[in-house]
Amino acid sequence: MNTIQMKAFGKVNLGLDVVRRRADGYHEVRMIMQTVQLFDKVSIEKRSKAGIRIKTNLPFLPVNANNIAYKAAKMLMDEFGIQAGVAIDIEKHIPVAAGMAGGSTDGAAVLYGINRLFNLGLSKRQLMERGVKLGADVPYCILRGTVLSEGIGEILTPVKALPDCHILIAKPPVSVSTKYVYEHLKLDDSIRHPDIDGMVAALKNGDLSGVTSRMGNVLESVTAVKHPEIEAIKQTMILEGALGALMSGSGPTVFGIFDDKEKGKQAREILKQGTLARQVYLVRPYNIRPYHK
Repeated sequence: MNTIQMKAFGKVNLGLDVVRRRADGYHEVRMIMQTVQLFDKVSIEKRSKAGIRIKTNLPFLPVNANNIAYKAAKMLMDEFGIQAGVAIDIEKHIPVAAGMAGGSTDGAAVLYGINRLFNLGLSKRQLMERGVKLGADVPYCILRGTVLSEGIGEILTPVKALPDCHILIAKPPVSVSTKYVYEHLKLDDSIRHPDIDGMVAALKNGDLSGVTSRMGNVLESVTAVKHPEIEAIKQTMILEGALGALMSGSGPTVFGIFDDKEKGKQAREILKQGTLARQVYLVRPYNIRPYHK
């Protein structure tokens, strides 16, 4: 095999709670992560000439050692003494810097691809152990599916899959710094913590409305206050029939869950025609299959 082509899927947070801030500055979280069928296309080709070459369809993305895909390839190639080179092509569709793990999932795909392409024999668990050195979301992007994330995001427990539904994703034209959001998060009595255990129980029972009624993200207390577009998008989705709507991660992307595809399509068209969001997608949850096509 000289080439491998993969789909690198994005994620949303069905629930995101911050339990406490540790003495070392890290925040302990409890989150329900869900992979969605919005993906980047990542291909890796072996080259006889040594080195790592990256190409992407977005001119503002780095194609050097600052790109997580480059770091992922270098990590494994250095560890295993791979002398050949690779050409990595990334076709981006997941919104950038949007709270959907777009960079992390590309890094995860490259780890998987290099492992397969060069027959390194690493297990999924071994890839995850290496992935955490690249970023907190990378191990989840290797694992994928419906997962409870705890600790600082490194303790991952698969839970029963989200029932099939339609997920409307909308990214407003604003930028958000995850570092800024966590630094300005106030864990006081005014914070409404989502019922993560109740959501796990609802998932176990296949109860979609039980999941959506418990959706919550404590980081909205920072990001949504600074960017009122987030609340406006949520309200648009709810008015058009979403069972629930929420900001994903540290934002600014908003997603809504619909049990009726036609209502989801109608909400998508309303958002596309307005000025609240530039990137709007209607997708479904993704439940685990292999990376390779």
